[in-house]
Amino acid sequence: MISFDRVTVTYPGSDRPTLSDVSFEVPEGELCLVVGPTGSGKSTLLRAVNGLVPRFTGGSVAGTVTVGGRDTAGHTPRELADVVGYVGQDPAAGFVTDHVEDELAYAMENLGIAPDVMRRRIEDVLDLLALHDLRDRPLSTLSGGQQQRVAIGAALAAGSRILILDEPTSALDPAAAEDVLAALARLVHDLGVTVLVVEHRLERVAQFADRVIEIPGDGRRVVIGLPSEILPASATAPPVAVLGRMAGWSPVPLTVRDARRRAESLRERLAGLDAATFAPERAPLGARTVSVRGLRAAYGPIVALRSIDLDLHSGEVVAVMGRNGSGKSTLLEHIVGLRTPVTGRIEVGGAQPHRLEPRHAIRRVGLVPQDNAVLLYHDTVAAECAAADADADAVPGTTRRILDRIVDDVDPQVHPRDLSEGQRLCLAMAIVLSADPPVLLLDEPTRGLDYGAKRRLGAVLSSLAAEGRTVVLATHDVEVVASVADRCVVLADGDVVADGPAREVVVHSPVFAPQVAKIMAPQDWLTVDEVAAALAVAEAS
Repeated sequence: MISFDRVTVTYPGSDRPTLSDVSFEVPEGELCLVVGPTGSGKSTLLRAVNGLVPRFTGGSVAGTVTVGGRDTAGHTPRELADVVGYVGQDPAAGFVTDHVEDELAYAMENLGIAPDVMRRRIEDVLDLLALHDLRDRPLSTLSGGQQQRVAIGAALAAGSRILILDEPTSALDPAAAEDVLAALARLVHDLGVTVLVVEHRLERVAQFADRVIEIPGDGRRVVIGLPSEILPASATAPPVAVLGRMAGWSPVPLTVRDARRRAESLRERLAGLDAATFAPERAPLGARTVSVRGLRAAYGPIVALRSIDLDLHSGEVVAVMGRNGSGKSTLLEHIVGLRTPVTGRIEVGGAQPHRLEPRHAIRRVGLVPQDNAVLLYHDTVAAECAAADADADAVPGTTRRILDRIVDDVDPQVHPRDLSEGQRLCLAMAIVLSADPPVLLLDEPTRGLDYGAKRRLGAVLSSLAAEGRTVVLATHDVEVVASVADRCVVLADGDVVADGPAREVVVHSPVFAPQVAKIMAPQDWLTVDEVAAALAVAEAS
């Protein structure tokens, strides 16, 4: 169904190709997973499948890409729409209507599908992706994860035989992600749909993949093979594989179930050791920086938050978790002052943020939103940094120094849209930090980041907390929570249902527990690093 024959992609102004001499085939009825570090060219590969590269991105493509027997060089994306459905990293950017059901119908209307067939397909998609309760909702009122499910549903409803998905679960809670991936697997197995998917959260998707394409980056050749051949040795392996390599298991497991069968001897070696003593040391909490009392928020008749009480302190990293639509982003937007409480009171540093002028608010609390591109509006990184310095009344060069601290080697003359996801996140974070706010909020900050980039981000957040800042991240990424968070607040239907030390909250949750916790249960280890440190102590004694 998909064939790349010696394909090389070079973007305008670049001195080296993003993809070089790539050849592979994906047959009908397979789910193929594309892996590789952030910025290695995975999204470029996906966009070449339906002709978005080079028609809408510019640049040049050498070689041949064939999709369903059609050469993409001779067919526009519109002419391939009946064969290929594409969902990008930012699903909202692809919406063309205002309501959920209209969006599901739009592509079918353009393809001339009969009304009775459209009706049936819409109902099938609503059932498949659990969207029934959202069918009449305005798209603008949906959470990021809900928007992602609608975008996937629109592609499925069009009846495409090939689905191209760029980070389809990045904004989904663990349960919703599993439902979406299970639905895709049913389409592959039962209907012969071909799925090509980029996903950094390999702990979610590895078990569903029939084949893996690895793009190592740095000019190395693309390789393709079975998951059991590629992932165990990959630099972007999921935690279960990293644990297996560290423990010396052969073959290296790729699922929690297989790992648990192998882990009995490992648990015996660690019996009696206190997992908490092997976690990174945290500085004691400081003064209260944020006070939330009786916060209620609503979007018209839809209640998003119900009487929330919450205190945040300097020096802590707090993870806010919960299902899609539980109120995480709404909570952050109220703390930063973008929304006015229906009832209740929020104080940040003794002031109510929604009453402050923006130039004063940014010095108390900063927010890096899900779509961090909304903070970037200049033509170069250098211009963004200079503008941030001016807006924050900071010493010239402040934003650039912050950026250099949290990420290496960002070209000051590159356009922000040409940065990798990780680099763009770090630039947005540097812009927010240029005003030196004591409270930093991040909404789904790990979207588009590989495991290495997440580790670097975690180190940055921990260092900011060690300096005395309050760091709050709304996230579905349980692996990041396990490695960096001191405290975890879980929301459900607008209420706080859990609030406590991150280790206690995630270990006892079947939904939010990281892979290592599931493998090592009933012991409460959270990360591979903790297990490795404990093994070193056990073997030395």
